Amino acid sequence: MKNKVFSAVLCSVLAGGALSSCTDSFQSWNTNPNEVTPEEMMYDNLATGSNYATMQRGVYTVGLDNGGTYQITQMLTGDIFAGYFADLKGTYNIGNLHLDHYFMVDHWYNMPFNLAYTRIMEPYRQLCTYADENSVDRAMATVVRVFGMHRITDKYGPIIYSKFGTDVQTGYDSQKDVYNSFFEELDHAIEVLGTYVDQNPGKTYMARYDNVYSGDVARWVKFANTLRLRLAMRVSYVDPALATAQATAAINEVHGLMSSVADDAILHQGNGLTFTNSLWEVTQSWADLGMSATADCYLNGYNDPRLEKYYVKNTEGVYRGARNGVVNPQSALLQTKVSAANFSQNSDQPWMKHAEAYFLQAEAKLRLGVGNGDVKSLYEEGVRASFSSAGVNSGVDSYLASTDLPVASWVNPQGERSVDVSSMLSQVTPAFDATASQEKQLEQIITQKWIALYPDGQEAWSEIRRTGYPGWVRIDSYVNTSEVVNNDIIRRLRFPSTEYSNNTANVSEAVRLLGGSDIAGTHLWWDAK
Repeated sequence: MKNKVFSAVLCSVLAGGALSSCTDSFQSWNTNPNEVTPEEMMYDNLATGSNYATMQRGVYTVGLDNGGTYQITQMLTGDIFAGYFADLKGTYNIGNLHLDHYFMVDHWYNMPFNLAYTRIMEPYRQLCTYADENSVDRAMATVVRVFGMHRITDKYGPIIYSKFGTDVQTGYDSQKDVYNSFFEELDHAIEVLGTYVDQNPGKTYMARYDNVYSGDVARWVKFANTLRLRLAMRVSYVDPALATAQATAAINEVHGLMSSVADDAILHQGNGLTFTNSLWEVTQSWADLGMSATADCYLNGYNDPRLEKYYVKNTEGVYRGARNGVVNPQSALLQTKVSAANFSQNSDQPWMKHAEAYFLQAEAKLRLGVGNGDVKSLYEEGVRASFSSAGVNSGVDSYLASTDLPVASWVNPQGERSVDVSSMLSQVTPAFDATASQEKQLEQIITQKWIALYPDGQEAWSEIRRTGYPGWVRIDSYVNTSEVVNNDIIRRLRFPSTEYSNNTANVSEAVRLLGGSDIAGTHLWWDAK
């Protein structure tokens, strides 16, 4: 049986690491007593469960010795673009110009795209060979696939989605079509999961393979509803009617949205999953990245109690950030003066927190007139929820009454020179102004949402692109102005160079679907404000 279990694990690894089909070997396994049979793969959801576990571990790349992969796919894309972290390392093996300067490096911008197909899409395809379209297995996996792949389309634009697995050279879907697929898939998954919850109250499903909610299907429904609301608001500037319909469906679904710390989606260690937390590894162990000037200005300016939960003090006993886009930073100096992320070596990996549900509802009410409650109350519930998730047990009432503003004159730790950043940042307070214009109220909502989203820079970057908020400290050196003009934010990653080599005709069609040149400054479909 040892050999059989090993083969099952190998199948899962192959599903997560190469575009190959483990099912090709099942016939020979039937005649080998030391291998897994198809019947045994079905036992205790092994066939679906192993692929489901692989998908979960592929959304944010985790695992032993995966810090460099996480750094490239998450921190050196969304996290630096959103202003959570800045690069402190002068030179990598690709040179001293890279994504922190909005300069495209093909090895780096290839990686998120390619890994998504080996670690999310292929395991999902494998799972679907065993799981009926109306099964709980597939519904849970569908939610994870949408969660993982919306991050990819929000990096690149058009992606390979509906046609995946049909041919070696595969066609792309427009981002509009991808989002429509997301909504259809979530709608069906929520129906399946909700029915299971109603018919099996309190009963878990695939618990041994689920490192997020331990098989608690009721919480998966809440997560799916909140994800649907996130995607609804994402398209709200390009298609308000679609956004309104989807937001209404998400908010009114009977099983509810995420509403407590217990609903926070976190990839936990256990069930055979052990990893070194990459945020700790990259910022504390390696000191390659540290707190950004943007985070410095907001969190210090607001005297935000979450600051000590998000970052650690520098060697001087204070919290300081570095500016993004510095060419040849003084690494040795910055590594002592800039704060690292406050994660331990064994910390779990956050996915989505319940505070986001309140901020999404606040915006939906403000801009679309959808949902219950008033905007100010939903905004304040979002801040309270963020404090709870961060483990801050006091100070929220005084914070919500605060009229503090972000730091106006930021002191650069490299040279100790003051830089006036007031015109770059959102001049809004934590105290909500219900008498302000709709746009100013939106700026307040998104600014606090940006703080609450930490450390998920991918989602925070998407919100900055979508709304323009919060304002961010501009990068120091715009060395790639042929792609991203001065004072703008990077809008996307280029399509992978590997696609131009291996899928030439289809990636050329993807550029047409993008509606602009394959450069970092081209707006995505939903980036239409």
